[in-house]
Amino acid sequence: MPPVTRTQAALLPRRTISGPALPRFLAQVHPRELPRRTTDVLVVGGGVAGLSAAITASETRDTLALLKGGRQETATSWAQGGMAVARGQDDRPELHASDTLAVASGLGDPDVTDAVVRGGAGVLDRWLKWGGQFDRGDGEDLSLAREGGHSVARIIHSGDRTGQEIQRLLQHQAAGMPRLSVLEHTFVLDLITDGDLVRGAIAWAPGQGLFAVWAGSTILCTGGAGQVYRETTNPPAATGDGIAMAYRAGAQLRGMEFVQFHPTVLYVAGMSRVLVSEVARGEGAVLRDRTGHRFMPDYHPDAELAPRDVVSRSIVRQLAKVRDSHVYLDMRAIPAEKARARFPGIDKACREFGIDITTDLIPVHPACHYMIGGIATDEHGCSSLEGLYAVGEAASSGLHGANRMGSNSLLEGAVLGHQAGLDAAASGRVPVVGADEPGFTERRVVGDLDLEDLDNALCALMWRLVGIERDGPGLAAALEKLEGWNWLLARREFGDPEGWVLANKLLVGDLIARCALERNESRGTHFRRDFAEPVDTPWRCDLDISRPGAR
Repeated sequence: MPPVTRTQAALLPRRTISGPALPRFLAQVHPRELPRRTTDVLVVGGGVAGLSAAITASETRDTLALLKGGRQETATSWAQGGMAVARGQDDRPELHASDTLAVASGLGDPDVTDAVVRGGAGVLDRWLKWGGQFDRGDGEDLSLAREGGHSVARIIHSGDRTGQEIQRLLQHQAAGMPRLSVLEHTFVLDLITDGDLVRGAIAWAPGQGLFAVWAGSTILCTGGAGQVYRETTNPPAATGDGIAMAYRAGAQLRGMEFVQFHPTVLYVAGMSRVLVSEVARGEGAVLRDRTGHRFMPDYHPDAELAPRDVVSRSIVRQLAKVRDSHVYLDMRAIPAEKARARFPGIDKACREFGIDITTDLIPVHPACHYMIGGIATDEHGCSSLEGLYAVGEAASSGLHGANRMGSNSLLEGAVLGHQAGLDAAASGRVPVVGADEPGFTERRVVGDLDLEDLDNALCALMWRLVGIERDGPGLAAALEKLEGWNWLLARREFGDPEGWVLANKLLVGDLIARCALERNESRGTHFRRDFAEPVDTPWRCDLDISRPGAR
């Protein structure tokens, strides 16, 4: 199948590089020799993208959804801010698309962007019909919030726990679909391929071991890869598994150098990082350093409502100036009653550490938040391999380009998940048991390997050298380390997810660093200290990466 390219109206130049040469499969087994299940449509993932795809596909075709963890263990469940929909009286889809393309820094796909923003109204209507509970203002109209990059208020929300409501709503709808089956706590290792056709996946479940799922169509909705960084807002399951398995199968990846860092994450030593929603800044919260100085107007005319990459870099630079480990979010201008009602999750998390959001300054620091690059897809979610779709954070659809505008991710997952489900169901593909010879590489264990120590080293390396600000020598040093660590794991055989997850994380780290080293400019979320400005010629282009020898 030809590489995924943009429509003629949105055509950008493409630059293609090869990634690391690693074994084709994580487990040395042939899929035809494993216990088997069959389904018309296989969906991997259970967040907004996965459930939207599964619900739609199962209206007409037998569908199986495999979830890495439990039903609530998704990035969607963690989402605070909300979903952008052009719904207000002062808004229209063309304005939403224009804002999105401006933030995308020259790499957004206008046709995909138009399709996604126009699809938002239909998604919202479906959700309201299904019983979605979103905040309303006077007159029972939906309450709309504003975030950075948006020129008007267009974010629907359910307090600061919008993702939980969307997860609840979609799970309730999925439970009523008779042709949809769901398996929780099932780890998917690799895709099964037959030439350029994907025929399903190899999976593992505790107490069952490895098994093969043969499917007519496979939709990867596996989320992002935030767990490759030391500081992250992502849930533990965000280890880049879908991106890694698609790469090993020969799929084209795009934009792996683009990783978004959220500027405001609650920063208290010893606790997991809790995101402080960007909506707080939309409601009037400001950023201050330890001297009390409100510094964002020094860096950008939109101050706290500048794009996320700008705010994150500004915080890093201000911290260097004042020699501190964090800055502070000041929410005291928001009336106390409104702040507690609007941000109950943030209020609860802060109170556990003796912080009152209505009277105290909140310590915050940037953290890895969203994987913008991923499996290259078109506006239907189709990848470069026949029978394989990808949606959501695991995909690069062209909506986000080089930078994601806040609250567009839930929208993308819902709209393109529905579209992928429609396309997969209509394809007519049925499960067929047939696969390439896997091309096994002989592996042997040479000594012990401390997986936890290697994981910690990976996360620290990525944060230090492949993080918010990068440069050529640092990226080259990181890539050298990653290549060595990947070689270590490639020689070993693992029998459970601990080793497989680390192998995926190391691979994704390599891909991010390799693409970041290749792109000699700064654009969107990718900032190079040694190439500090965007360079349209030759770098206003898509940077693709695939496995050496991929068809």
